[in-house]
Amino acid sequence: MSRTVKQFRQVALALGVTVLLAGCAGPNPRDPYEGYNRAMFNFNDKVDEYALKPVATGYKNVTPSFVQTGVGNFFGNLGDAWTAINQFLQGKGEDGMTDVTRFALNSTLGILGLFDIASEAGLPKHKEDFGQTLGVWGVNSGPYLVLPLLGPSTVRDTVALPVDISGDIWRYKDPTNVRNIGTVLRVVDTRAGLLDASTLLEAASLDRYEFLRDGYLQRRESQIHPDADYAPRKVEKDDTAETSAPVSSEPAAKELNSGTPAAKPDSQ
Repeated sequence: MSRTVKQFRQVALALGVTVLLAGCAGPNPRDPYEGYNRAMFNFNDKVDEYALKPVATGYKNVTPSFVQTGVGNFFGNLGDAWTAINQFLQGKGEDGMTDVTRFALNSTLGILGLFDIASEAGLPKHKEDFGQTLGVWGVNSGPYLVLPLLGPSTVRDTVALPVDISGDIWRYKDPTNVRNIGTVLRVVDTRAGLLDASTLLEAASLDRYEFLRDGYLQRRESQIHPDADYAPRKVEKDDTAETSAPVSSEPAAKELNSGTPAAKPDSQ
C-alpha cells in the first residue's frame, strides 16, 4: 500500500513540474520549454563529461569484452519481462509471448540471462515501456522535456516513468547494497556502449541539442507507430521535434539509432 502511495506521489511530482514549466513556455509548440531543456541538457553534458564518460571509458578499456556482453545480456533479459507486460497491454499478444519465451529461455538455459541464446534461436528482442503503451492507447506525447541525469523525455513519458521504475525487476533485488552496485554497473555498461557514437557526435558540426531532440521524437514516434508511413520532415527553427540523452547529449545518439533506451538510475 505504501509503495502505491509513493508511486502516486511520483506521478503528482512529475505533473507539478510540468505545470511549473508551463509558465516558461516559449514559441515552439513541440519544445515550449527550450530554455529549461537546453540548461538541463548542458548540465547533463557536464556530468557526463567529468564523471560518467571517464568511468565508462575505463570500464570499457579494462573489462574483457565477454564480461561486458554478459552484463548487457543480464540486464537486457530482466528488461524483457517488463517489455512482455507492455506488449500484452498494447494488445500485441504474439510479440508478448515471444518476449515471455525469451525471458524464460535466457533465464534458464542462458544462465540468468548472461547468454542471449534466445536471439540465436530466432526470437527477436523487443523494447517496450509504459510511455509507449500510453502512446498506443492514444495519449499524446505532450511537450519535450530533458530530465536531470535521465536525459530526453516528454510529458507523457515522464508521467509513465514511475510505472517503468516499478516494473524493473532489479528494483526489488535484495540486499540493497547489491542492488545499488548492480544499478551503477548497469549505467556504466550502458554508457560504455555509447562511446563510439558520442565520438561521432562530438566531431559533427551541428547543434547537438536540436539534432538529438529531433531524433528522439522521431524515434519515439516510430516505436509507438512502427507500421505508420512516418517520414521525418524538414525541421524548421520554430517547429522542431525532440531528442536528448541519458546524462548527456552523447548517449542519446546511440539510443536514437539503436532503439536502446538509457538505463534508468535505481531508485529502483
